[in-house]
Amino acid sequence: MKFTVALAAGVCFLLATAPAAAALEQARTDVQISDDVVRSVNTYSRYTVFDDVRVDVLNGVVALTGRVTMPFKKDEIAKRAAGVDGVKGVRNDIGVLPPSPFDEELRHKVARAIYGNAAFWRYAAMPNPPIHILVEGGRVTLTGVVQSEVDRTLARSLATGQGEISLTNALRTDAEARQ
Repeated sequence: MKFTVALAAGVCFLLATAPAAAALEQARTDVQISDDVVRSVNTYSRYTVFDDVRVDVLNGVVALTGRVTMPFKKDEIAKRAAGVDGVKGVRNDIGVLPPSPFDEELRHKVARAIYGNAAFWRYAAMPNPPIHILVEGGRVTLTGVVQSEVDRTLARSLATGQGEISLTNALRTDAEARQ
């Protein structure tokens, strides 16, 4: 009899607390969701230094923006984002860079100039190097985060003179990224 009462009390306790535990589990913050989606993008095996995807989350809805080099990357990144716990929806505004042999060659020249420089070897050795090189119609844009203003200036200097029409340096320093 005592065992049955204790068992019944235990079952009642579990039933009463299960909805609260489920609610806590589902109540992930936008920051947590954003961190997980960013991690998912960065660990995507086809995401390279020639792609740049930004993630914003509001009330569990993920907004993906930026540019990638191939159409399938846009779709696969959106699928990865949708699979993250707590995501209620995905707005996929990632653009696809048009194919161009000139742009492809320029991407590789700029990457070699930057990551081949001894000052950037520590970045090149990272699993996902932080300096991203977008090229469209001969126009180069550097994005990502570097440790210092010196690194930002040096990256711009190294990327200049590779045959580009123009160069935009949108790199941010660690201090700027934290703000």
